[in-house]
Amino acid sequence: MQDRVQAGAERIAPPADRADGFRLTRYFTLTSLAAFAVVGAALFLLERNEATFFAQVQREQTAFFAEAQAELTRVHEEAARKDLLAAHEAGHVNLARVFANVLWERDFAPLVARAERLPVEHCRALGNGAAGVTSAATERQRACFAELGRRIMNLPGFAALDARAYDAMRGSNVFKIKVFDLRGITVYSSEHGQIGEDKQDNLGWQSAVRGRPASELTHRDRFSAFERVVENRDLISSYLPVYAPGSDRIVGVFEIYSDVTPLIEQIKRTSEHIAGVTAANQRMLEQRAQDNARKVETSSRWLLAIVGGLLALLYLALLLLVRFAQRIIDRQAQSQAQAARREQEWHREKMAALATMAAAISHEVGNPLTTITLLAEEIVDGKKRGDCSDCHPEVILEQAWRIAQMTRNMGAFAAARSEAREPVDVNQMTKAVCDFLRFDQRYRGKQVDFCPTEGLPASVVVPDHLNEALMNLIQVAAESAPARVSVATAMRGEQVLILIGREGADGMAAPTPAGPADLRIEAARRRIADMGGRLTVEDSALCILLPAAAEHAAQG
Repeated sequence: MQDRVQAGAERIAPPADRADGFRLTRYFTLTSLAAFAVVGAALFLLERNEATFFAQVQREQTAFFAEAQAELTRVHEEAARKDLLAAHEAGHVNLARVFANVLWERDFAPLVARAERLPVEHCRALGNGAAGVTSAATERQRACFAELGRRIMNLPGFAALDARAYDAMRGSNVFKIKVFDLRGITVYSSEHGQIGEDKQDNLGWQSAVRGRPASELTHRDRFSAFERVVENRDLISSYLPVYAPGSDRIVGVFEIYSDVTPLIEQIKRTSEHIAGVTAANQRMLEQRAQDNARKVETSSRWLLAIVGGLLALLYLALLLLVRFAQRIIDRQAQSQAQAARREQEWHREKMAALATMAAAISHEVGNPLTTITLLAEEIVDGKKRGDCSDCHPEVILEQAWRIAQMTRNMGAFAAARSEAREPVDVNQMTKAVCDFLRFDQRYRGKQVDFCPTEGLPASVVVPDHLNEALMNLIQVAAESAPARVSVATAMRGEQVLILIGREGADGMAAPTPAGPADLRIEAARRRIADMGGRLTVEDSALCILLPAAAEHAAQG
């Protein structure tokens, strides 16, 4: 047994070169590195933010300058287009007056008068009720207005008017002319396919018929001009009121399309030139901003390098100081560990001696008890045969059984166990400890009650460690309880509970002990924690919670 105890002590005792004390160097290294990293990161971020802020200001100024130049270019181009539109609208007004003076009375007025006599209400009726109009109805309406256009082109004088209009516009930048009557019907168009169309809903026609010219600048991919079909042209279209000669009475509406593509291209070239000058200025500004940003970046790097070097020197000085302190702590921790190992070896020797003593007592008492039991059984047999009339063998047997039970309890308490964890019967081990302590002379006047709960699952513990913890805690409870110590077992959730309570002479719970008893409680707490359990104090009672065998298997 002594060899087994020594081997167990060697397995459990920590190596001499590994003190379990406070690892100052490790914690300092971790915390100081974290702190220095935070400080360094903060300085780095501040410097980077300063450089970033300067660069951001430079970028914002550059972007603002670029936006201002782009806005100036855009405003210039828009102003040029508006001026172009206004100038051509004025030219279209004059051109409309020329048309009216030259062609209206002799050519257009008779045609408009004849066209107005052609009915259009039946064509418009085909499109009334927009919610119910179908594609077929739309096609019928379009065909109706197309038929109206053919009837207009068949009117007397149309062919001669069309020839004179072509002759008047040949070689000019006017691409198309339309004439509308006051109903919005296209009476004439240089593109004959548009004659007969209804424009009463057109906003340009509505504005012109009320006396206000309306013009628009548009781009057309394909456009049917007087003499040909042109492509990719910029056009200004104007709806212009036609007044009767010598009065303010509106008698019709002209729509004139003129080509302004060369002027638009000139505006674009001017805008591109301005944009090129602006881009060159922008590139110069950006280059200077980049040069300034590089200077600030270089200055920030030098500052970070200097501050980083100072922080590194400070860290090395502190590390040397902490390593010196760590050596002192290690020596102290090593001394404490050696003292703990000596205490552990002493405890194991004490437990081994107790086990040896209990085994010897059990053996020495067991042999006489066997003899007494045999003699008592012979007396019982003789009494049954009538050979002994005044014998009391049952008393001998009762006392022999009592002594045998005590020796079995001692044997159970002193049973040799391994140093590894194993499933044990908590009720059996707790009862053995309680029975063993009843023989201690110090607690002869105190009652130790054990109330087990049947059917408890086994708990996976180190038996010797559990014996040690139970002895310490029950002794603490017995010393602080004048009257009685109660020990009970139960289940709490998935764990096995051992409850050690203390009662005074008045039946009240005794206070939790202080002083030397606390050391025994802490020693027991460490033992229980090593086995995966925990020790708590609840209402002046000591509570041991141990893992059940099933829970231990699940954790494993």
